[in-house]
Amino acid sequence: MDYKNFCFILNKHIFESEKKELLIKIAEKPERFIGLFRPTKPGAKILQYILQSHEIRFGDAFEELIEEILRELEYSILDKSIITENGEILSLDQYYESKGIYYFIEQKIRDDHDSTKKRGQISNFEAKLETLYKKHKNKLVGIMYFIDPDLSKNKNYYLSALKRISEFYGVRTFLLYGKELFDYLGKPDLWKQILLWLKQWKDELPEIPEIDFDKIPE
Repeated sequence: MDYKNFCFILNKHIFESEKKELLIKIAEKPERFIGLFRPTKPGAKILQYILQSHEIRFGDAFEELIEEILRELEYSILDKSIITENGEILSLDQYYESKGIYYFIEQKIRDDHDSTKKRGQISNFEAKLETLYKKHKNKLVGIMYFIDPDLSKNKNYYLSALKRISEFYGVRTFLLYGKELFDYLGKPDLWKQILLWLKQWKDELPEIPEIDFDKIPE
């Protein structure tokens, strides 16, 4: 991966269709933006919506970035959609194989969830691990990965929960933050490169997103 491809993936996920989707939402439910029971004016609400959308899409972009890195490291990328015994379709963030060992990663940008969401994260992780375990048994490795290393609010909780899951199923589980995933993959220098590219990409962004659509009507 080079810087050009890195930027392409980020920009595609974060910016490519943001204004189109915003216009659709304004058209379908304008009261979300101009309702009287809002403490902000429409322009501020639109800006808030765009910024929140960027945060969500940033996580989606990093899913593709990590997958692309795994592919370039010659791991076999597997279908991320799996089906439970009850017929429920679950989507994995990363799912790959190397030398007969099957790995799945549940990744999030940062570990800053409240108590309800952190329990949901573990329930989701265990549901996916249980389904994969029935297929791969002890050839399975489960990884919970938080990209931002500066936040680890629930680290002790996750470590305890993953230890329980690991002992119950007899598989290896890991809790990793930031560079630790790349240490695990044996490519620590890749993390340094990502940080440099991310800083460069952010430096090229405007301070505030443009919400005057007449400037870019296409």
